[in-house]
Amino acid sequence: HLVRAGLVPVARNYRVARGPRSRGGEIDLVMRDRDGTLVFVEVRARRDARFGGAAASIVAAKRRRLVFAAQHFLLRCPGPPPCRFDVVAFDGEHIEWLRAAFDAD
Repeated sequence: HLVRAGLVPVARNYRVARGPRSRGGEIDLVMRDRDGTLVFVEVRARRDARFGGAAASIVAAKRRRLVFAAQHFLLRCPGPPPCRFDVVAFDGEHIEWLRAAFDAD
């Protein structure tokens, strides 16, 4: 879906460990958009949209872990490119791509 929309895969399942007592983070997909923006993608699936659906399941703690992993990934880049966090949500048979779903704040 994302490749058909013009995004180019950079990495998948990028993981970083934080420490023995705290969870690190994982980014499902890292993609590059046509304008050079680095896109960190969280993919979520739920059987249906009850309880807010797949996108609503990305709570504050999950967002913090995604941002942590993205910051770690960006350490490998010579100059940090523009970035955004997208969500691809599957609710049953329905797919929704939420561009810029949340900020790194």
